[in-house]
Amino acid sequence: MNSLSYLPVCAFFLVMPVQAASCPDMFAGGVAPEVLRETLRIGTVQLCNANYAVLASEGTRGPLWSAEDLTEENLEIADRTRRQGSFFSDDRLPSSMRATLEDYRASGYDRGHMTPSGDEPGIPAQQQSFLLSNIVPQTAELNRGPWEGVESAVRGWARQEGEIFVVTGPGYDPDQTRTIGEGRIPVPAVTWKAIYDPAANGMGAYVCLNTRNPTCRITSVALLTELVGVDPFPALPASLKDHVSAMPPIRETAEALSKQPRSRKLLHEWGSKAAQKALRALVKALVQ
Repeated sequence: MNSLSYLPVCAFFLVMPVQAASCPDMFAGGVAPEVLRETLRIGTVQLCNANYAVLASEGTRGPLWSAEDLTEENLEIADRTRRQGSFFSDDRLPSSMRATLEDYRASGYDRGHMTPSGDEPGIPAQQQSFLLSNIVPQTAELNRGPWEGVESAVRGWARQEGEIFVVTGPGYDPDQTRTIGEGRIPVPAVTWKAIYDPAANGMGAYVCLNTRNPTCRITSVALLTELVGVDPFPALPASLKDHVSAMPPIRETAEALSKQPRSRKLLHEWGSKAAQKALRALVKALVQ
């Protein structure tokens, strides 16, 4: 894994590489999310922005994860900030790692934020969230529907608790080959958000199917890690990752579904799958 990091130096995002730089304040326990699959770690670089960090991937030309320390104070600033911004390519990355606006044009997919612009305190920070290094292809049905519900639920959680750590990312089906644009940007099978609440010392994850008929589930961070090959909170104990905190509902679906006996059985079945097949099992389960 390439551990180069960068820090913003002005509102126009002209950046200079900073040797041995990092952004530990974005991460629970000061430790960045860990990509567990060697094939995913190849050709990656960590980028530090004003209020979030990403791990950019040459293989996907997008983020494998996007992490933020989401506070009530920053959300109060975000609430007073007029929503605006334009998507743009991340010139800190070499061309082989960069998605472009052309890749998304007429693709049939939305440019889906991982760290959302609505979390960002002030216009410069909000504009940084529109970097394509923070974006993956999402269906309009997910991006403008349940995914908005997930983002709203997480913001409500942060307002209630004062501070939470959030890691968001895509999950890819190894047998799914759909791509968009000349850069062949892969379309994720799912997108997810993992949350750690330091006040309550609890955590959980939302996972959403990236289809025209999106479905979301609540699950444990341990199971999410098995499914997507990313540990969002490597500094935290395994005992926390096995337990699902009381999670805010996703519009009308996820919390209710998570309490249904069939869904609890489904989560148990996910946990019994072999790791290399887990993501396919997740996709199949979500469409049922």
